[in-house]
Amino acid sequence: MVLFGIAEIATSFTHNFFGISTSTAEASIIAGTVIGSFYAIAGFLVLTMKKRAAAVAIGLLVADIAGRLGLVVTGFYPTNTFENILGITVGTIIAALFAIYIGLKWKFFS
Repeated sequence: MVLFGIAEIATSFTHNFFGISTSTAEASIIAGTVIGSFYAIAGFLVLTMKKRAAAVAIGLLVADIAGRLGLVVTGFYPTNTFENILGITVGTIIAALFAIYIGLKWKFFS
């Protein structure tokens, strides 16, 4: 999650990641950075193995997913290419799977 978050932050500034492009608008850069930060922070929180931190991590991942959908709806994340559609779909599914996985491993958190 930490690496995915850092990649998302980097993409918000470079506007290109493995053929996936984002808007160059300032609001898009800010939103992408915040969303990527949520992802990375969630990863760090899970590493603590504390239930409260895991709960916050799940919340941050849900916010990440909502933010991704918001980027698409506002047009900050273009859906005019197959690569972009695939990127946002797979990325969002991965974030959701991380949240589900954390929930399934709840008993391992103290």
